[in-house]
Amino acid sequence: MNQPLNIIFHWHMHQPFYREADSGQYHLPWVYLHAMKDYTDMAHILEQVPGARAVINFVPSLTVQIEDYANRVNAWLSAPETHEMPDPLLAALAHDQTLYSTDERALILKSCFRLNHERNLHRYPAFSRLWHIAEHTKQHNAHHYLSNQYFADLVTWYHLGWLGETVRKHHFIARRLIQKGELYTQQDRFDLITLISQLLKEIPEKYRKLQQEKKIEISTTPYAHPIIPLMLDFHSAQERIPDAHIPETSYPHGRARAINHIQLAQTTHERTFGVPVTGCWPAEGAVSQETVALLAETGFKWCATGEAVLHHSLHYNPREHHDQGLYHPWEVGSGDHTLPCFFRDDRLSDLIGFEYSRWQTTDAVNHFMHELSGIRHRTQGCQAPVVSIIMDGENAWEHFHENGLPFLTELYTRISEDKHYKLTTYDAYLADHAKAMRPLAHVVAGSWVYGNLSTWIGDDAKTRAWELLIEAKSSLEKCWPKMGQQQRQAADEQLRICEGSDWCWWFGDYNPSDVVQDFDNLYRQHLRKLYTIMGANTPASLEAQLSSGGGTAEDGGTMRRNTPTA
Repeated sequence: MNQPLNIIFHWHMHQPFYREADSGQYHLPWVYLHAMKDYTDMAHILEQVPGARAVINFVPSLTVQIEDYANRVNAWLSAPETHEMPDPLLAALAHDQTLYSTDERALILKSCFRLNHERNLHRYPAFSRLWHIAEHTKQHNAHHYLSNQYFADLVTWYHLGWLGETVRKHHFIARRLIQKGELYTQQDRFDLITLISQLLKEIPEKYRKLQQEKKIEISTTPYAHPIIPLMLDFHSAQERIPDAHIPETSYPHGRARAINHIQLAQTTHERTFGVPVTGCWPAEGAVSQETVALLAETGFKWCATGEAVLHHSLHYNPREHHDQGLYHPWEVGSGDHTLPCFFRDDRLSDLIGFEYSRWQTTDAVNHFMHELSGIRHRTQGCQAPVVSIIMDGENAWEHFHENGLPFLTELYTRISEDKHYKLTTYDAYLADHAKAMRPLAHVVAGSWVYGNLSTWIGDDAKTRAWELLIEAKSSLEKCWPKMGQQQRQAADEQLRICEGSDWCWWFGDYNPSDVVQDFDNLYRQHLRKLYTIMGANTPASLEAQLSSGGGTAEDGGTMRRNTPTA
């Protein structure tokens, strides 16, 4: 049977809550920086390539922060004398005084070289010169000799370097400022902030339009990106790692908390994108039999997870089996609550995430097409074969030439114009191939990372983080009857933030120490804020650092590959 191979690109867009619990200021700038670069570029590419199709997963913790940034930056533009910027780097860009303080100078020097130097810094001679000056003054301990204009130019170039490639190519403000190169005025920086404000505001509008045109399907993740299998049962971590160190007690009312995140994600998604959501990428693709059943019970029509989860659940490698089980959905769940589950092709996803950025664009696309051809040949006897490429939709692109714009444009074009392949979405695939599923008796608990849950629990630091959360949740339940409605709402939101997966992702000596310490401090600060909201004393246990890091994880630890070599 000469049938096309269905191809689904599933781009995961996610940032945790970076807003400081006490001040309301953003501790790290990654929400607005990725918004003006990666989310903007991805939408533009999908708009411009006629046959492009994709699934875009927006985590609510990201979309609510984009909305908050957009509103607060716009408020500052309207009345800068009565509103403050939500982020210290944006405040430095907006600086209208003649003197940068010592703290502001230190922040700018620490932060404004945090981007890919080869791809987005040294490609611009004026930006590269600023870096060389900083390096020279550092060697001679002479940063105090740098002028105010130096800092104004550096913070301006940092934001120019983080603009989307499509913005730098097509927007007149970006082109003018890049061409100017130096001696940026207050008006120049005001114009750049105006552009950033516009980009932030346009994000949901662009994706709503793409969805209306059926070019994309937008999926979601439970609200603050919690690891649902662990909320339901810590013992799920021991399905793959029997000796994993887990807390002695279960997470208090974990099922109710999981439902809270799921339902809030559904309502937030509909408010943001205008239609109910049908598909779910559970945080980190973390599933268990009970988790999939819960997703079905709460109204989802499909979910997705990692290849290794399928491997462990089948007890054989689906790539090597005659039925090519990786390339069709499986029906997972229990009783009346079952769900189609799709599984990530680790090899193809990791090729894009980690390898192709070092290749010439055409060579990378040719290689990918060759890989697809091999899969198509092996699956000709299967019913409606489908390949799921599921990966980080934001962190990979800074390593590519021109933020991945040439690569993605050529890749979408080549696949969409080849009759042997069909770019589609999960909703569209299931509408056409409702009978392509096979039953999976039991799904082994795990995630897209190694097919287990060890990234979030099992060692001393990660498990200690859970124990602190259990302690805080137990205290909240004791205080709850005495709390007023507004107090309860604030505590509920703060608890959701503390339940996010990103804190434990970073704990571990394999990650860079500066990032680990940032997330360690922020996590304990969020827990302290929860105690403050509930009116309880903050325990001394929150003063102790959980993890110090010290490793050199690939790409700074923001992404991980699941194939030893691609």
